[in-house]
Amino acid sequence: MTPSEQASKGANTTDVSAARKRISEILLTSLTALADGGDVEAACRLAGEACTALRHIDPAIAGRFDALLHRLSRKVSW
Repeated sequence: MTPSEQASKGANTTDVSAARKRISEILLTSLTALADGGDVEAACRLAGEACTALRHIDPAIAGRFDALLHRLSRKVSW
């Protein structure tokens, strides 16, 4: 791999990481809005799915979904 290809690959990795972080922020905000709109159970289920999907790829972001799930689960009325 040439130096320019290595630099490009590093930039792509950074871009993907930044995009993953931004998309996660958008989803966390959306799930919070969903819960605030009255559908707490759906928000909890989706937060759990996101946490599971990310736990091996990005544990830090997965932890944010886990925290949201636990925070929202107190509001669920079964």
